[in-house]
Amino acid sequence: MPSPSGPAPSGHTPACPDGGRAADRAPRADEARSAGYRAVFAVHEFRYVFAAHLLSSLGVVVCELALSVLVFRITASPLLSALTFALGLLPYAVGGTLLSAVADRCPARRVLVGCDLLCALAAAGMVLPGTPVAVLLALRCVLAAIAPVFAGTRAATLGETLGEGELFVLGRSVIRLVNQGAQLAGFAAGGLLLAAVSPRAVLALTAGTFLASALLLRVGTRARPARGGTGRGALVGASLGGVRRLLADRRVRALLLLTWLPPAFVVVPEALLVPYSGLLGVGPAGTGLLLCSMPIGAVVAESLVGAFLGPRARARLTFPMGVFAVLPSLGFAARPSLGWAVLLLVLTGTGISYNFGVDRWFVAAVPEELLGQAMTVMQAGRMTVMGLAMGLAGVAAQWAPLRVVMPAAGVLGAVCVLAVISEVRRTAPGPDRASAGPVRGGGRGRRPGPKMRRA
Repeated sequence: MPSPSGPAPSGHTPACPDGGRAADRAPRADEARSAGYRAVFAVHEFRYVFAAHLLSSLGVVVCELALSVLVFRITASPLLSALTFALGLLPYAVGGTLLSAVADRCPARRVLVGCDLLCALAAAGMVLPGTPVAVLLALRCVLAAIAPVFAGTRAATLGETLGEGELFVLGRSVIRLVNQGAQLAGFAAGGLLLAAVSPRAVLALTAGTFLASALLLRVGTRARPARGGTGRGALVGASLGGVRRLLADRRVRALLLLTWLPPAFVVVPEALLVPYSGLLGVGPAGTGLLLCSMPIGAVVAESLVGAFLGPRARARLTFPMGVFAVLPSLGFAARPSLGWAVLLLVLTGTGISYNFGVDRWFVAAVPEELLGQAMTVMQAGRMTVMGLAMGLAGVAAQWAPLRVVMPAAGVLGAVCVLAVISEVRRTAPGPDRASAGPVRGGGRGRRPGPKMRRA
């Protein structure tokens, strides 16, 4: 069960599948701090989760690329081709709001395997010859609606898999590294595959990655009971009720905003990189370099902070890095050359390290029975606001020059993030107000009572 510093195993759920071998047990908090990421991979069950997530993440990225190419070949419409990417973000709000209770009302392994199987079926449906474009886009929406349920369930079960708060934070870091790495590797692999075979053949391969992920989760993770019990009433009603309960808590609400707002402003310059590369006249190679810069910065920063800093140092970085993430876009006011633009984007990517502290504080603030739903809402909200921000960035760029729109996102982002940080500080527990959240390591007790503070 989660502790003030992160989730720890409940009394009826051992942290490792066999519960006996030393090699597969969840390391203690002090061991985790000294071993870093090695301590996370020492947990047998997490290795299966990692491998499954790697496969499914690559499958999603390659599927998006292959489907976009397929739709363009069928319709010759740039709008519909681009829409396949937009549909990867916007339906998150539907799945994260109306289906979020699944993460706590159903056994986690059943949810994770079921989500992978549904994704495999959706990808297989895209492979069928003669599938109308409208159906292809609808299947893309299915993948996007499933994604937040899968991500929230997996995030919540990391506490049961890894145990200590420090391990949970590092485990979440590994998942983020996989997400960023899959973005880079997936587009590269997808491009090579599309050069060799048809888009439908590539989509068939992605269906295989989802099936492989489902198999790994089925054989490599433990069957655990539903976190919140089976529950009563309709799923949609329970989901909406849980969302209302989460948003009614001032602390949870502030931490959700801190999770959502920096990415929303960070993606504004990213969404405008293609027209910016055209402004510079750097060609496809330069465009590709710009698009890769932010993920590279994120991977480097995430790895270094997770490997070399302890939990208290990472917590102290939360607020500075949350603000810093939106500041490099101010440099685009000077219309930087390709090299300087790459540097600005790499620096922007380093802001991802602010998530270490937010993860720890968020898990401490959410009741155990709503943890899966809370993680689902967090992920769904993040992706939704990013999608909306990309759309608004495009609209703004129609009416104002890029050297105005991109820096404006930095100014507005800094103001909004600072306001949210102030709210997070005000809602912090008294003894931990200096660091804005619980950073105590190694504790296994959950704060007493499931009730939430009301605004």
